[in-house]
This record gives sequence, C-alpha cells and structure tokens, in this order.
Amino acid sequence: MSVRVRIAPSPTGNLHIGTARTAVFNWLFARHLGGQFILRIEDTDRERSRPEYTDNILAGLNWLGLTWDEGPFYQSQRLDLYKQAVQTLLDQGLAYRCYCTPEELDDMRAKQKAAGLAPRYDNRHRNLTADEQAAFEAEGRKPVIRFRIDDDRTIVWKDLVRGTVSWKASDLGGDMVVARAAEAGGVGQPLYNLAVVVDDMDMTITHVIRGEDHIANTAKQILLYEAFGGQVPEFAHTPLILNQDGRKLSKRDGVTSISDFRQMGYIAPALANYMTLLGWTAPDATQEIFTLDEAAQTFTFDRVNQAGAKFDWDKLNWINSQYLHHLPIPELTDLILPVWQEAGFATDSEERSWLEQIVALIGPSLTRLPEAVELAQMFFSQEINFSEEATEQLQKEGVKEILESLLATVEGQSATEDTLKDAIKAVTKEKKVKKGLVMRSLRAALTGEVHGPDLIQSWLLWNQKGQDSDRIKQSLKTLASSV
Repeated sequence: MSVRVRIAPSPTGNLHIGTARTAVFNWLFARHLGGQFILRIEDTDRERSRPEYTDNILAGLNWLGLTWDEGPFYQSQRLDLYKQAVQTLLDQGLAYRCYCTPEELDDMRAKQKAAGLAPRYDNRHRNLTADEQAAFEAEGRKPVIRFRIDDDRTIVWKDLVRGTVSWKASDLGGDMVVARAAEAGGVGQPLYNLAVVVDDMDMTITHVIRGEDHIANTAKQILLYEAFGGQVPEFAHTPLILNQDGRKLSKRDGVTSISDFRQMGYIAPALANYMTLLGWTAPDATQEIFTLDEAAQTFTFDRVNQAGAKFDWDKLNWINSQYLHHLPIPELTDLILPVWQEAGFATDSEERSWLEQIVALIGPSLTRLPEAVELAQMFFSQEINFSEEATEQLQKEGVKEILESLLATVEGQSATEDTLKDAIKAVTKEKKVKKGLVMRSLRAALTGEVHGPDLIQSWLLWNQKGQDSDRIKQSLKTLASSV
C-alpha cells in the first residue's frame, strides 16, 4: 500500500505554526515511507476564506521546503461532489432533514443546561412523517441535513500516537449536521466533517495526521466512512503546541504565523528544524540540528509525544543561530542584504566583497537576521553615536594621548592586520599602559561602543573606505568639545 497523506488548511487566516507543524509531520512521514504528500485547501467557509490567506499558506509551505506531490485541491471547486454524497445518505435513510429553528435549538440547550445535562441535539426530527415535513415547509422553514448517529455505538480506533482510542457515540452531541439549510428538497452548503471524509476517500488518503483537538471529529468521521462504505484511514493525533502557561498557543500569544516568524528574521531550515522537535524526538536524543530530509530518514510516530509541546523561544533562537553561524558567507550575505536595504543602508553590488567581509565579521554574533542592522550600522554611517560607556571611556585620563599616538603611528602605513597590531603594541609600550586600555579606547573611538566584533578586522574594513583615521579624529574632536 502506497502511503498518501494530506495537509488541509483553511484560508481563514495566515499559515499558523500549529498547521505548519502538522504539515511537517505529514511531510516527514510521507518521505520516510516513500509516499505522497497532498495539499488541499478547505475553503468552503465563504465568509471567512480570503485569497490572500491562500497565497500566504502556499508561500509559507514553499518557504519551509514542504513541497507537495499533488494539489492544491480546492474544496470550493468540489461542492457538487459533496452534495451528491449528502444525497446518497438521504437516499439510503442514513440522513434526514431537520427543520428546527435557531430559537427551538436555543430553548432545548437552555433546558438541558438547567437540568445539568451536556448540550446535545435530541434527534426530535429524526422520524418526521411526510405530513410533518410538509407542514414545516409550508411555514417556510429551511432544513439542515443531519446524519443519524446510533447512541449505542462505541467508536474505536488504534491511533498511531495515542494507542487505542474509544469514543461513545452518545457523547457526540446527537445526530450530526452535515449540510447547511437549503430550500425544501435541496442540499445546502456541506459542512466540514462530511467534506473531509468525501475528499479523503476520493483522494485515497491512507493516514490522517492532525492535532489532538480533532479527536472528537475523528469519531464522527469514522461513522461517515462506514456509511459510505469507504476504507477508514489510519489516524495519528499529534500533541498541541502550548504557550509558556501550558495553554494552546493562540494569537493572544503574539507571533503565531509563519510569515511573522519569517519577518522576525528566522530562516526556513531553522524554523522547520525547530517545528520537527515540537513533539518528536530523534532516535539520537542528543541530536537537535538536522534538515527535513535528514529527519525524514528516521521519523516514526512511536517517537511522537502524547503530551503537549511547549513553545520555547530560547530553543528556537539557539537553533536559528546555529544555522546562521554555519551558512557560507555568500549565502548569509544574500539573506542579510534585503534586511540592510530595508534599513536604508547603501549596498552597491560593486562592493560585494566588502559587504561579505562585514557579514563574515558580524555573522558569529547573529541570532536573527534583523540583528545585522545594529551590528553593521557603524560601517554604513560616518556619524558615530557614542554609548554612555564609550563616552566614559574616551574621557578617561590619557585616552586622548593614546588615540593621537595611534594616529601618528599608523599614518602613512599600509594597513594590514600585522601593522595595526604592531601599532597597538608600540603605543602600549610608549604610553606604559595596559593593552586593554588601548584596545577599549580604540573601539570606543571607532565604533561608539565598548563591545562589538573583532576590532582589528573592523579597523581594516574602515581603512578600505579611508574612514579609519577620520573616525578617530572625529572622536577626538567630540572629546575635545565635551571638555
């Protein structure tokens, strides 16, 4: 049997990290077993579905590297198939028209609540006579279609994550609505549970992999598979992604969409790597950095946890930093250039070599791409903004003389790593001060900070632009004007 799985997002919002993590698990399982990964867009919610959300979902999956083998298929283009399935249920007596008004349903639920009962439909229109139906239709009532559920049933399946799961049919809320209200004799908009089953049967889906919040839906859908005489797929209900308080991660927690993570400067391989670890552990539990292809080689559901996966920003940041630190400099430069350009930095293509040297210098300090703006700003601005610590350093006794001596020592020399180190050594000896004082003062003068990337390499980068001496002179001038 060839494995066929699907990811079926609804375009009612941007691609959520929970949906993306589900897509990752589906993709890994399919690739591990040489199967097919299918993309279906469940856009039957006409009021909330938007084309821009569909575009966001497709772009997000592509960006993450979750390429699909078939699709995208759109449920909005398959409505006739669903209506035909509903009619089949009606013809076989497995479904019926329910004429209850919203007010009647509200009154029913209120009475159940008052009696301490769980809200459920009481199946009151399950066995209407032809005359009773005609009377309701004469009132202008538009019926929904309900699927008959035998309360005496217990639905049981073997879940790939949770083992044997059983669900009492009496806990499913009564006969299930499978199509919205329509004119008498017609079939309205088919609803989620029916459309999903029809699609999965039509696309011969063998494994349904989704979040644990769908377990109740699974029980309902198994009844529909049986009603249609279809093959029931295997199910795997994965743990939810939780916030730091142990609740399901939601929009209230801030960043939750894949496009948001991308905007924050996380790169696709790192985010995909992190999502793989949200509920799954590699056979080598110490291994935390791997590509999707590498994870697919060992991915199985017996290593997927049942407990919720708590989202850990520190872990994500660490993984992202590992990817950034190990990227070849040209590739990292390609990622950073748009960030610099958005910040207004001049990034002339003719200066590619100089830009790559900056990237090589700041790369080891990066956790996320936007940090490249602050780290590199000093190379794109002739103006020096002094931090409080840098100002205090420059105002220390003897610093002015140290900087003037450094200027005099390097004047007229070809700047190399060796000549600059020799100049620092000579000034340290001449002024009879510690090397740390010279280095700290020089950094404050060149960068306006007392911490930062390698000082000698930074000095060399400014020298290529003829700005190294100018920056020191600017600092001395600022120092003099502040006295």
